[in-house]
Amino acid sequence: MALTIDEMIARARAAVEAIRDYDQAQVDKLVYEGAKVIYKHAEELAREAVDETGLGFYQDKVAKNTDTPATFWDYLMDKKSVGIINEDKATGTIEIAHPIGVIAAITPATNPNVTPLGNFMHAMKGKNATIVCPAPRAKKSSTHTVNLIREALEKCGAPADLLQIVEEPTIPHSAELMSKADLVIATGSFGLTKAAYSSGTPAYGVGPGNPPVILDRDYDLDECAKFSVEAVGSDNGILCDGQNLFLYLQEKEADVIAAFRRAGMAVFDDEADVAKFREALFMDTGKARPELVGKDAPVIAKAAGFEIPADTKVIALKVKEVGASDPLNEEILGPVVSMTGYDKFEDAVEMAIRNMEESGGIGHTAGIYSHNEDHIKYYAERIPVARVLINQPTPNAWGPKTCNLSPAVSEGCGSWGNNILAGNVDYIHMINVSKAVYPLDVELPDPAKLFAD
Repeated sequence: MALTIDEMIARARAAVEAIRDYDQAQVDKLVYEGAKVIYKHAEELAREAVDETGLGFYQDKVAKNTDTPATFWDYLMDKKSVGIINEDKATGTIEIAHPIGVIAAITPATNPNVTPLGNFMHAMKGKNATIVCPAPRAKKSSTHTVNLIREALEKCGAPADLLQIVEEPTIPHSAELMSKADLVIATGSFGLTKAAYSSGTPAYGVGPGNPPVILDRDYDLDECAKFSVEAVGSDNGILCDGQNLFLYLQEKEADVIAAFRRAGMAVFDDEADVAKFREALFMDTGKARPELVGKDAPVIAKAAGFEIPADTKVIALKVKEVGASDPLNEEILGPVVSMTGYDKFEDAVEMAIRNMEESGGIGHTAGIYSHNEDHIKYYAERIPVARVLINQPTPNAWGPKTCNLSPAVSEGCGSWGNNILAGNVDYIHMINVSKAVYPLDVELPDPAKLFAD
């Protein structure tokens, strides 16, 4: 018989109490073993995830299940998160980490293995317990993931209940879990984020993605095309930070299309052909057809009436304009990128902003390929997103090795996306850090001097 939410919460609190006196090395051992077991079962979990959900690309999921444990552990291994984590004698400050307690992790069908794992690793780093409520269509694969980590915990002599999973994930069970936990990490739709913030529990939610990417005049076309295949095609485009709208200099359109085709993309620039894809991908209501979400590019092409090579990873569709007038400008969650030209760089920036404001993705991620520092800064200052990736694929899974972003499975979109955090949800967001402060031998400011004018 499935445990009730109250019973799961009670077990989680008991597990947290059981490791109350664990030191940093003991905690890190649990984080490491949790990562290691998923790495070792990467292939079977990937196969199970694709078969159960019908989303994504098997080889890419294998890569996720090997690279995510390695990247997270490499990042977390030398971080202090237990007890005194910092002392600054110059300011007389001691920082102390405290566990939050029980963390509710609401996880999506798009990443049924690595999202539970990533949430666990960040939470465990702070001596917290995690209860996962998976997407219903991914509960088998997510449960397998959680059970493997539970076995690893037990082998270390730690309570398995430091990680649990809701056996029957329903909206009422999710709501109850969020209301009774100490912190919520909600990875999914805007509706889920709103529910998390309405639960009465402190929460980190994430907004939907729909990243625009600008190609500047001075960047190598073939390198950009190679990166674009990775950005759009990875795991069949179901990553929320994957490139969705590509903006290029209008006068270079023929060269851009040629570069995309050399990189293996199937590019459709005829308006009648693009219309067939629009009809195939979206219903009369304007909503994406669920049966095509996360499917291989040849499957999507066939639904639109086209045959493309079986090894094609990405479909590029030329659109007339950005924004709400064309559903192809929305987040498609497939290996499809919309593309259109611009006349001036400033126009491209305005187009990127308008597309997010009208078609979604505001606050999440944007990209730019450029060697013009003035253009890069102009874009970064104006685009309303938490992450601007420069000269790299928009879903950069290898941060912080290849860029200064922490590895994350939940990416906050700031107030633009109705989120509390503009940045990647990290282990530091899953601990309470208190400050013990000594008195400073300083002279207090004289208000009369400060405001003398």
